[in-house]
Amino acid sequence: MTTTAPATSLRGRDLLSAADLTAAEVERIFDRARDLKAEDRARRETGGPVTTPLAGRTLAMLFQKPSLRTRVTFEAGMNQLGGHAVYLTEDVVMGARESVRDVARNLERFVDAIVARTGPHEVVVELAAQASVPVINGLTLREHPCQALADIFTLRERYGDLRGRVLAFVGDGNNVYHSLALFGAMLGMEIRLAHPTDYGPNARIVERARELAAPTGGRLAFGDDPTEMVRGADVVYTDAWTSMGQEAQAEARRDAFARYRVDDPLLDAAGPDAVAMHCLPAHRGEEITSAVMDGPRSIIWEQSENRLHVQKALLVEVLAG
Repeated sequence: MTTTAPATSLRGRDLLSAADLTAAEVERIFDRARDLKAEDRARRETGGPVTTPLAGRTLAMLFQKPSLRTRVTFEAGMNQLGGHAVYLTEDVVMGARESVRDVARNLERFVDAIVARTGPHEVVVELAAQASVPVINGLTLREHPCQALADIFTLRERYGDLRGRVLAFVGDGNNVYHSLALFGAMLGMEIRLAHPTDYGPNARIVERARELAAPTGGRLAFGDDPTEMVRGADVVYTDAWTSMGQEAQAEARRDAFARYRVDDPLLDAAGPDAVAMHCLPAHRGEEITSAVMDGPRSIIWEQSENRLHVQKALLVEVLAG
């Protein structure tokens, strides 16, 4: 889609990749998220007033993959902002029952924005190209920008300035890693990846992240030894070894990733102040232990909560500006 909105505004914009935003635009979303989070806390604790900047607006949630956090946070968030969300799953089978183009051209006449959660990244790219309303990537095989945006916001709450902070991702060079690498690079972080051979990231995304890191002092690092890669890290991050659509590879992946489990000894290797993150859902006992997830060094539940506040901020910026 095209937009005539000023460069400083996110109104009418798509979010397909973390690289679609600038560092200044990320900060703009974070400022809004801080305000909305404070408002939400006040509402829960004292019944304080809420604002409804998206009254009368409708969000189509076009989900071809299962979801807990992405679905609930977008749907609840839209409702809390005064708008309405329509959840679409088996009702719409893009490319089979109806083409992506036709779905886009129908939805643009019914709703104000679309969140799409699908497999091939090309689906959200085509949706955005065909629809005249904003399209937000709620997950593709290539990227998960909404997850990473909430994760980086969680770290900003904890550390303030993120320049020079180190996040060590342990496991697969997957969609979550890709978006974290892009956001981290543009904010001056060091993003490491400890991964087995043949499970590295997309080379083009790595190249783009390095371009974003050049002016900020950010850095990417790679290795196959998880203990060495987490040393001195502020954050040790992991994700499921087998993502949706990879079930046939589950046994081979368990073998390949067996030494990449985030447990207390690995977190100890990072340092006494290191914290653990996981984008969820977690397979306890595989990529992460329950002792870490539920322990004092976990900020997993904070990052999960922040999906709500950051996505509300994104919706307000995209739809109300």
